[in-house]
Amino acid sequence: MPNPSVIALTLLASAVAAGTPVAAGELNGTEFAQLTIREHIIIRVPSRLRGAPAPTRDMNPPRQIEWAEKKGPKCIAADQLGGAIVAGDYVDLVLRGGDRVRAQLDGDCSGLGYYGGFYLKPSADGLVCAGRDTLRTRSGDRCTIKKFKKLVAKKR
Repeated sequence: MPNPSVIALTLLASAVAAGTPVAAGELNGTEFAQLTIREHIIIRVPSRLRGAPAPTRDMNPPRQIEWAEKKGPKCIAADQLGGAIVAGDYVDLVLRGGDRVRAQLDGDCSGLGYYGGFYLKPSADGLVCAGRDTLRTRSGDRCTIKKFKKLVAKKR
């Protein structure tokens, strides 16, 4: 969709090119006003509750994977988020490519798993950082991300 300010400028240029007299702030009796468009991005992260079965096409139940926590990053790129698994006071973030990061949350975030998802507003730098950013529940609560832990599959 074209930018509305580009359309307004195109109409004004067409009127001037056609020789139509244009008074300051008017075009044939129509007044113009300034229009400011700001970008606002909120990412809705789909999630499922821990323990809920993953949808499968076959009748074989999925093998349970046990995860070990390792030292995690301070920040992750918001465009790398692929999904999430909500469990208590943490959320396992599934990144594009299959890596997993556990976001440990500060305080009580009981409404997080109720609606099956949450919102995340990345900062201007495009990163989601521990100690800075928050998850927003669909009911409106905010849960601060305390720290990230990298998850690696335990060997059996």
